[in-house]
Amino acid sequence: IRIERIVSLGHASPDGFWYDQDQAEWVLLLRGAALLQFDDEVQPVPLKPGGFIDIAAHRRHRVTWTTPDEPTIWLAVHYD
Repeated sequence: IRIERIVSLGHASPDGFWYDQDQAEWVLLLRGAALLQFDDEVQPVPLKPGGFIDIAAHRRHRVTWTTPDEPTIWLAVHYD
């Protein structure tokens, strides 16, 4: 496994960019707020502190928004 702390401030993935990772990823939002968009879903998934999501390997996703006025802090666990 690989564990990382990610800090975003008003971050969004570039237009047309999708994460397509070889490993699954469990993400916990610790601070701030975010919207995640999945290639196979119409509506983005909102995350707020304490919210988490498990993303299967090769499930295309992108960050569409994070709070611009405070850091958004994520804990990401990448695993096989």
